[in-house]
Amino acid sequence: MKELNIGPILTAHRRRRGITQEELAEFMGVSKASVSKWETSATYPDITLLPRLAAFFHISIDELMGYQPQMSRADIRTLYRQLAHDFAVRPFREVLARCRDIVQNYFACPPLLLQIGSLYLNHAAQAPTPEQTAAVLAEAKTLFERARQESDDVALKSQALHLEAFCLLQLGRGPQVLSLLQTAAPLRMAPEPLLAAACQLTGEPAKGAQILQAGIYQTLIELFNLLLPYLQYCQEDPAALTETCRRLQALADAFHLETLHPGILLSAYFAMAQAYALQGETRKALEMLERYTDLALSGIYPLRLHGDSYFTMLDEWLEENLPLGGDLPRDDNAVQKSILSELSSSPAFAGLASEKHFQRLLQRLAAQKEKST
Repeated sequence: MKELNIGPILTAHRRRRGITQEELAEFMGVSKASVSKWETSATYPDITLLPRLAAFFHISIDELMGYQPQMSRADIRTLYRQLAHDFAVRPFREVLARCRDIVQNYFACPPLLLQIGSLYLNHAAQAPTPEQTAAVLAEAKTLFERARQESDDVALKSQALHLEAFCLLQLGRGPQVLSLLQTAAPLRMAPEPLLAAACQLTGEPAKGAQILQAGIYQTLIELFNLLLPYLQYCQEDPAALTETCRRLQALADAFHLETLHPGILLSAYFAMAQAYALQGETRKALEMLERYTDLALSGIYPLRLHGDSYFTMLDEWLEENLPLGGDLPRDDNAVQKSILSELSSSPAFAGLASEKHFQRLLQRLAAQKEKST
């Protein structure tokens, strides 16, 4: 939100009405000098005069003061990009303080609160201490809760609910997660086939095709987001783990995720490597980490959501329907930094530390990090 802009707004409305400062002063019961000072921003009108001034010009008090409690989608997207970049290159506390100032100014804007909460969620690990990380996650949880309660947008409310639950999970509050999500429908039905059929009936087949493409894409990502955490439940069953990894790779190959969505494929290789390492399958773990490293160094940046030769209508849908368009939650700089640190610090790979193969992978990633800094 900008500073109070009463002076220029008052001047513009007075001139539009074709009245002089003397005439406005007479109506308001003040001196011409007072009106002149208002218009030059030397002083502000007394708060008790604001309703009368706004009524005279047939505008709201918010309009008179230049106050905009809501931020446009385009402005939110631009702001998010800048803040995500700042989190990657500037001191964490400095960027966090700026985010908090923005929240105070736009506390009535649910879409912005959702995105600021997402920033917190995706960068909380950068906080100096675990206690501060937990505090940032708790702050994000509060923003998601307010966005959910204040918004009339069904899609936004649903997203805020799930992000709020994720914060609670990160904070170790399992019972609260169960309580929050217990009303979720046990059987999920995709609306896309019905929407596409309706578009066909209304003579908009291209729109129906786009809706179905977007639904297929989202379902693919959702399937990965279900399979990856399922890996940890396969630890006691080597056959189940191997089969789950095979199916993940088959999906990745079928939909060309190395180019369509390399970000989620990186997460998949990392998760599969962890699962194999914890099961003592050193060879398979190193194989997955090799794929992880090759993909990370293959020129996949800038990371964005986008279509391909199959998802030909996806780009337009992403720009029109997602708050950030094709942008991902974290800046590329932050992602590149995390790739090496996560690999070197994961407890699951402690047993691989002495392996020359593992050391070479770390060296390759470190060399790339040096080039990018």
